[in-house]
Amino acid sequence: MATKGQTHAKRDRERSLRERRERKQAKKAEAAAQRAAGNAPVVGSGGSAPGVEAQGGSPGPEWVR
Repeated sequence: MATKGQTHAKRDRERSLRERRERKQAKKAEAAAQRAAGNAPVVGSGGSAPGVEAQGGSPGPEWVR
């Protein structure tokens, strides 16, 4: 029989997994809505300022020229 601590740990893991899936689904829905509106989704927005990619930024590594 599972102890109370094990039950709480399992519930916490399941809750975090469910929240992670919900965040991923919401992110996909937002990207789909932006594509439907004709706007390109911001790629790699994990920590960078929004719109940096759309403004051009750096052209990339110099060896690509």
